Order: sequence, then C-alpha cells, then structure tokens
Amino acid sequence: MSHSSARLTVRGRRLIVQRPRAGWPQSHIAAAMGVSRKCVKTWLDRYAAEGEAGLATRSSRPHTMPTRTSDEVERKVLAARAEHRDGPDVLGPKVGVPPRTVSRILRRHGVPYLRECDPITGEVIRSSKQTAVRYERKRPGELVHMDVKKLGRIPDGGGWRVHGRGNASIQRDRNAKVGFDYVHSVVDDHSRLAYSEILADEKGPSCAAFLERAIAYFADHGITRIERLMTDNAWAYRWSLRDVCATHGIRQKFIKPHCPWQNGKVERLNRTLATEWAYRQAFTNNDQRSAALAPWVEYYHNERRHSALGGQPPISRLQPS
Repeated sequence: MSHSSARLTVRGRRLIVQRPRAGWPQSHIAAAMGVSRKCVKTWLDRYAAEGEAGLATRSSRPHTMPTRTSDEVERKVLAARAEHRDGPDVLGPKVGVPPRTVSRILRRHGVPYLRECDPITGEVIRSSKQTAVRYERKRPGELVHMDVKKLGRIPDGGGWRVHGRGNASIQRDRNAKVGFDYVHSVVDDHSRLAYSEILADEKGPSCAAFLERAIAYFADHGITRIERLMTDNAWAYRWSLRDVCATHGIRQKFIKPHCPWQNGKVERLNRTLATEWAYRQAFTNNDQRSAALAPWVEYYHNERRHSALGGQPPISRLQPS
C-alpha cells in the first residue's frame, strides 16, 4: 500500500521505468505522470541500482531521530512510575521531561493506566479485553451463548415513547408499577441462529425450562446437538442449568467475571433486539410488543442480512431440515 500522500503507486513507478525503453524523454514522462522531473529521475536511478525491488513502497520514518527520548530517560520514567505510581503531570517534573513525553513512554511500554490499578499495591485490578480477537466456531452447535435482556413493560395506552416524557407518561405517576419483561435468548456461535422468549422472571426454573425449549427449537432447525453453552456467572445459570446440560450432554462454560464481551454474540443480539424490535416502533400496550417478537425472530433467521455472515441471513449456514 502506498503512502496517503504518494503521487505514484508501484504500478505507476513501473510505468516510469518502462517508458524510456520506448524512447520517451524524462520530461515527457513527468508530464504524463503528473510528477516532477526529479521524481522521474529518482525512480529511474533507484531501479537501475536495485531492480524491481527498488520500486517497492518504503517506510517514511526518518533514518535518524536526534530528538528521540533516550533509553536512559525512558528507564527513569518507568522506574519513577513503579515507585511513585503517579500520572504524567506529576512524574514529568520529577524526571525532568514534559508530561506528554511521559505519557507516550508509558503507552509505548504497555504500562496500565492508574485507573486500572489498585492505589495501594499498584496491581491491575480492572479486567481488560483479553478476548478482543474475533473468533467463530466451525460448525453449528459447537458453542451457543445465552443471556437475558430486561425491558420495562409498556403501560396500556403507551409509555413515554408514544406520548413523550412530560405528557401522559408513566414518569408523571411514579407510583404506577408496570414491571419488567425478561427476554431470554440463545444464539448459535457459528450460524447466529437465535431463539428468544419473553418470560416473567429470570429465576432458575424459568431459565432451565427456556433452555429445554431452545434445544428443541435448535433441533427443529437442523442443530441436533449443542456441545457447549456459554453464559455469565448469574446464580440461575450456574446452578439451575446443570441438570439440563447433563441430560443433553452439554458442557457449561462461564465468562470471566466483569467481562461481558466474552459473551459478545448474545450481547450483540440483545442490542439488535432492542433497536430493531423493542424500540423500532411505538407500541400502545405491552401485548403488541410481545406479539411482534416471534415474527421478528423469523425475519432475523430468514431475511435479515448479517454482517458477520457476509451479508447472508443465519439460515444460509444451516442444513435444510
């Protein structure tokens, strides 16, 4: 890839070195290519000295950097950070370099931010995105993800999304108890086939019964065996699903605490449910929204383009059932 400011690509440079063989003067080559005569001579000379390799794009980084921070200063900055556990604004005057230089040194050496460390011991206490690299299982059923999305119920006549927050809204009467819907979802890691239900709670028996129905739903769509189930560390998942998983030969997997991105595929499904089903239109009562879930899930499977599947719906990755 050429530099963003380069006038010529490798192909353009190759044209420059080919045209003198056809009798083109350097001035004519420069005019045709829209570059200076000096540029033409530079590429001709480099080709004469190095051959085809001389036409490759090179780094624009200078060979020498007289103002680069020395290794000794970098060691002092790192030692001061380890000893004092202060930020760049405090360490800069202590070491004798600008705070911005201190910040760059710390980032270059992968030193964690102070907000991620224990203020007493200096040890990292906040988790980092260790699973940032995208992965995808090779076959349907090898891994499925399970989670619950909590949504406020819609009062009869519509909530604030219909009437606005200041007029005929539930916000005007805070004593009105409308409760919540719990949208339980399971999504296949490979095909993105999903199954969702609205339940009255997220307790253990409800989760176990939902998983049984999800297994049957997946079997109806060609995924006859689920090998692994990944969830967060909720009590209902950790203890109430053991019998169901044992019955169907499913291995339970749990994400690391406070690392929801490890269960990212179902978390992304929750977001899609919210934006394309729950909040896409203004429902006037809760039953309307509940009735719209099943048709949307069928649309998601059979028609909705999925960016992770190359623009194809999840059904495209399943065998006909």
